[in-house]
Amino acid sequence: MSRLIKNIADRLAAAIALLIFSPLILIVALLIRFKLGSPIFFTQLRPGKDGKIFTFYKFRTMTDAKDEDGNLLPDGDRITPLGAWLRKTSLDELPQVLNVLKGDMSFVGPRPLLVRYLELYNDEQARRHDVLPGITGWAQVNGRRNLDGDFLKKFQLDVWYINNWSLWLDFKIIWLTVLAVIVQKDIDQDGYTTGGGEFLGNDQ
Repeated sequence: MSRLIKNIADRLAAAIALLIFSPLILIVALLIRFKLGSPIFFTQLRPGKDGKIFTFYKFRTMTDAKDEDGNLLPDGDRITPLGAWLRKTSLDELPQVLNVLKGDMSFVGPRPLLVRYLELYNDEQARRHDVLPGITGWAQVNGRRNLDGDFLKKFQLDVWYINNWSLWLDFKIIWLTVLAVIVQKDIDQDGYTTGGGEFLGNDQ
């Protein structure tokens, strides 16, 4: 019953959030279109519940600058001042509300990582896909940038969340996330941010 309540609450809250924040979403979209051009959104395939692949949305924060060989420059060289601000304020995450409305994600859950990581998890780590991925999660409010590159610790926190899940825990995570955004404390954006490293498996 609690899971059903969570799913219904997610969809309802996502619909309300889209209505409330639609002016802000429009303003950010226009800023990106003016400063960075098209596309406005960053999209990428990510694994969701039970490893089901879905299209993940964010506002774009980087240019498409390439080197002389046609390869994209490192993330740190492509992020713009506007993009850095969007990340710092977490406004780049707003399009994920659409993922929640579609049922691909929840507001709270393990962050969706890259598809290529699926074959690298051990059985315990793979349990992070027993639930819907989230916009924020237990790992994100317990370490944030201090966990950059420490995927094993993040996975432990993800599994802890699954083992100890309750509606109260979700409310706590949302509250801690809101506080972090208010004080502009960097939020870990696994698989997307600069400097975060890459998961190479448990023997990395």
